[in-house]
Amino acid sequence: MLNLKEKRIKRSLKTRKRISELNVIRLSIHRTNLHIYAQLIDIKNNKTVTSASTLEPEIREGISSGSNIMAAALIGKRIAEKGKKCGISDIAFDRAGYKYHGRVKALADAARENGLKF
Repeated sequence: MLNLKEKRIKRSLKTRKRISELNVIRLSIHRTNLHIYAQLIDIKNNKTVTSASTLEPEIREGISSGSNIMAAALIGKRIAEKGKKCGISDIAFDRAGYKYHGRVKALADAARENGLKF
């Protein structure tokens, strides 16, 4: 029997397989109990184009905790700004098997509001 982490990883692999068929840049997220991370990954070259996280010094100054919805929204805004600087607008959202609610939803909504299309 699979535990929760193994189930999440299994779901994420299915999603990544579907996203790889689209040949677009992937917005991948990872969340922990203390922080949230976002990366724009070029599928063709398997390279990270840009990233943002609650560990960045500029972000840490503006938040009280890296594990709340406000911090996730700030990371969504930051990754959208960095993506626009790199000339990226159309992406595929990879939620890494996490449910689409709470911090994951806040990050996605903020990225959409700031110019990313997915």
